[in-house]
Amino acid sequence: MVGVGGRAGVSVEEVCALVEETLRGAGLAAEAVTALATLDSKAAEAGIAGAAKRFGVPVLGYPADRLAAVAVPHPSEAVRAETGTPSVAEAAALAAGGELLVPKRRSVSATCAVATSEAHDLRHHGDAEVADAGSDLVDLAVNVRAHTPPEWLRQRIAASLGDLAAYPDGRAARAAVAARHGLPVERVLLTSGAAEAFVLIARALGAVRPVVVHPQFTEPEAALRDAGHRVGRVVLRAADGFRLDPAAVPPDADLVVVGNPTNPTSVLHPAAVLAGLARPGRILVVDEAFMDAVPGEREALAGRTDLPGLVVLRSLTKTWGLAGLRIGYVLAEPEVIAKLAAAQPLWPVSTPALVAAEACVAPAALAEAEEAARRIAVDRAHLLAGLAEFDEVDIAGVAEGPFVLIRVADGAEVRTRLRALGFAVRRGDTFPGLDRSWLRLAVRDRATTGRLLQALDRALALTSR
Repeated sequence: MVGVGGRAGVSVEEVCALVEETLRGAGLAAEAVTALATLDSKAAEAGIAGAAKRFGVPVLGYPADRLAAVAVPHPSEAVRAETGTPSVAEAAALAAGGELLVPKRRSVSATCAVATSEAHDLRHHGDAEVADAGSDLVDLAVNVRAHTPPEWLRQRIAASLGDLAAYPDGRAARAAVAARHGLPVERVLLTSGAAEAFVLIARALGAVRPVVVHPQFTEPEAALRDAGHRVGRVVLRAADGFRLDPAAVPPDADLVVVGNPTNPTSVLHPAAVLAGLARPGRILVVDEAFMDAVPGEREALAGRTDLPGLVVLRSLTKTWGLAGLRIGYVLAEPEVIAKLAAAQPLWPVSTPALVAAEACVAPAALAEAEEAARRIAVDRAHLLAGLAEFDEVDIAGVAEGPFVLIRVADGAEVRTRLRALGFAVRRGDTFPGLDRSWLRLAVRDRATTGRLLQALDRALALTSR
């Protein structure tokens, strides 16, 4: 849904140009527009009505009192005084429900905003694809490394069970994480997985204008919304390979969240590009949950102390198969760490998780993780080569993580047919910026990939009938 506003006499050309520019910012084509929505007194304006005719969609006009009741992120008292609503474009885009995809943009005489027709399910995660399926499905929906945790780690965790009567003491694990990144312990906070860190950031850091770069892991935005924040979005485009243009981030954003490598796109952003987003007065949150799956952890910002407001999140659940144990950590300035720690409950990380954290950052474990990352890179190349054989499959961006994002016509049906053939893959339409044509595939060994490619061939053939 595209909301538009315009001064009297605005031209068709100006409205169309602004709408097309705004759609590009959302990674959308003009064909995605279902209607132009505006104030009912402007619905007959020649420029707006003419633009709708060019796009081949209707004009929806709303009374001022209905639009005035819609909460908008960028209200204007001047617009309210003139029209009776604080933002014609944003309120009209949101009047039918859904959520704002691109906030209000302006030209000389027009305004425009884009909203999804329905809200994304930000709480949907890959584990839902295999819930209640038993062992019947090959799990390509969850990005936890297969055949983990390794036996040596299982033994370390099992040995810690004798200490469960005592309250957890995180000092040794915190010191080990600090040493792993060459940081003082005051810059480290241990958390119950990276997901807890997103909740702490949303509740404790007092952001006024948070912005999340999408498509990416949806939990940061969900946590911010749960904490009462109005969340802005920067939506990266498939046509650009999901690469980040720093200029797209609003200058007044005081909290910016970006993944690297990003889930689900698997794109690895250059460290220099992300570092360029840091500035005094802004918290820059970089989710590096999958960075240890990148050989050499190139482009990592963990360990940097020269960037103001930098907050790096790490997870130990993906590489080491500890999703059920919940362990991660935050690296940030001591003042930020203190605020986050004050928002944590007492003893937030269990004794077995602390033991696992200390074990997984030891030199031998880091060497094992590096070897695993190199194997993943080889297995990913094999998967990409196989996918390239399908004319029906598109891949946007350069995959660098332990998963690959693909686009295929009738993606929802292909996903359903793959499931019937024994493979669970992650749907893409719950990620802002993606739709049902996108699917995420976890990288697995060559034998599993071979079976997947055969199943995909069959699924595509059945879908095209």
